[in-house]
Amino acid sequence: MKIQSMEDLLLEQVEDLYDAEKRLVKALPKMAEASTSQSLRQAFQSHLMETEGHVSRLETIFRTLGQKPKGQTCDAMKGLISEGEDMISDTESSSAVRDAGIIAAANRVEHYEIAAYGSARTFAQTLGLAEAAKLLDQTLQEEKAADQKLTQLAESMINDEALRRSPVSQR
Repeated sequence: MKIQSMEDLLLEQVEDLYDAEKRLVKALPKMAEASTSQSLRQAFQSHLMETEGHVSRLETIFRTLGQKPKGQTCDAMKGLISEGEDMISDTESSSAVRDAGIIAAANRVEHYEIAAYGSARTFAQTLGLAEAAKLLDQTLQEEKAADQKLTQLAESMINDEALRRSPVSQR
């Protein structure tokens, strides 16, 4: 699709987000399963339910735009998920270091989504699409909260646990 207008740009952003969220619906259970910390596992399980809601919200936005829901491959999310999978495979199972690494990967995902939802919301506002802007802002706030929750878990317990349980570095 050639992007020639702000409407086209908003639609492209929503299609990208739709693909990204659908990919996350598949990735979050794997991240939860790979987590050692019960708190981290619960955070991913909770965010999975939110993410399913994000998909539904995007479908509503497609309808308000007079479009059928469809995704446009989100290469950024593909890469971010791949990095998360690499983190899981490159760390010892049942280690706090793995949990710390998974949080780092998940924070990257959240920051991508915060940027994407923020831009899409602003485009919808610019176009006077109040309902779409409201829905995009609702998801944006949830993504910010998820990022804060992950950071809080890392800073309050997981990073310290990973440090305590890490072997002395040979570097």
